[in-house]
This record gives sequence, C-alpha cells and structure tokens, in this order.
Amino acid sequence: MMSIKVVLFDLDGTLLPMDQDLFVKAYFGALAKKLAPYGYEAEKLVGAIWTGTKAMVMNTGETNNEEAFWKKFSEIYGEEVREHIPVFDEFYRNEFISAKEVCGFNSKASEIINMLKDKGVRVSLATNPIFPAIATENRIAWAGLKPEDFEIYTTYENSSFCKPNPKYYLEITEKLGVKPEECIMIGNDVSEDMVSEKLGMKVFLLTDCLINKEDKDISQYPNGDFDKLKEFLVAEI
Repeated sequence: MMSIKVVLFDLDGTLLPMDQDLFVKAYFGALAKKLAPYGYEAEKLVGAIWTGTKAMVMNTGETNNEEAFWKKFSEIYGEEVREHIPVFDEFYRNEFISAKEVCGFNSKASEIINMLKDKGVRVSLATNPIFPAIATENRIAWAGLKPEDFEIYTTYENSSFCKPNPKYYLEITEKLGVKPEECIMIGNDVSEDMVSEKLGMKVFLLTDCLINKEDKDISQYPNGDFDKLKEFLVAEI
C-alpha cells in the first residue's frame, strides 16, 4: 500500500465555506459595477463570463486556461477587450473583497492544514482554476490561510484543464512529482472533486457546503464535517 504524500484541498465550499449561488451573485454584481463605466452592460457581461468559463472547463490542454478564457471573451467583445485586462486585475485586487461578505469562515480549516504540515505531509490547493492568481490568493486569505501554506495552488495562469476533467488532477500530480495513489483529495463537490478517485486518489467529501448536482449516493465516499475529516486524516496518515 502506498503511503500518502500529498493532501489536496478544494477551496470554495471546502476550506472557504460558502453558498456558491450567493457568492456568484455577489461576485458578478461587483464586477458589473466595476466595468459599467467601460461600456459593459451587466447581462451581456455575465453571459460572456460564463461563456469564457465554459471554454476553460472544456480546455483540452493546447493552451492555459487564461488564454482559453480571453480568446473566447474577445470573440464576444472584440480583441480590444484585452486592453481592459488591467481593469479586471484591479477588480480582483480591490472590489472583489465585497464577495467575502457572503462567505463563511471555519477556523478548523487552518487547524487541519497545520496538523498535516506538522506531520510532514505536503499540502496543495486544488481549486478549480477558473480565476486569476490574485483572486485565488484573496480567497485563500478569506479562509484564514496564506498562499505559502500550499506547495502549489491552481489558477487560470498555471493550469491547462479544469474540474471535472481527470487530466486536471494528473497535471497537479505531475507538477508535484507524485502518483495519484499517493494523494488524498478533499472537496465538497461530488462531481468535480470525487472524480479524482477514478485515478486512484483517496477522497473525502466535506459535507458542510455540499454540492451534489447529480444527486449521487454520497455514502460511497468517506464524508462528513471538519471533525470527521480530521478523524479520517489521522487514520490515513
């Protein structure tokens, strides 16, 4: 039996408690307000963001997710939209923080990260890489953690696949130099996070902010709250 070398964590709804629908509403509302002076109409903007996001989810690795997004986004608005990339970056640095208000907080997240690191286990953040690094670094901070708490964290700049594509997880293990069997994946989304089990990863489904769009039987996975997660990890490592 292979020993566990790396524990991978999802972020949104896992380390950072949230209702995804509330978060998306707050995020898009703030972004639309930021971009309105530049001529972006809210409804079209939101539709274009979703279209760009789908392009990242469907990415097959020819380019990184950042380019997949902007290629699709510029097909909608024209190539000159790329001149506004600094405005988007400024949004994630500043106004994006307003979305924190609809997120929760659980101190047990950082306790579990620290416990693993104290035991010499490597920790990485496997958050769906549809955001730029600055947005991911901010959400890490909202969870009471620091980017340097993780060996790697996936962003749209450094990733070429998205969940639930198994190649997303393989890309991470290749960067870390480990086999899937040497990893545990912890997340709250049955479809996006538990798919890693098919590669040989051990999994744990955190049920505090459970997403189960396909209404799967979750009893097939180790699952529960942060206390159950801690028990699971202590037993596995």
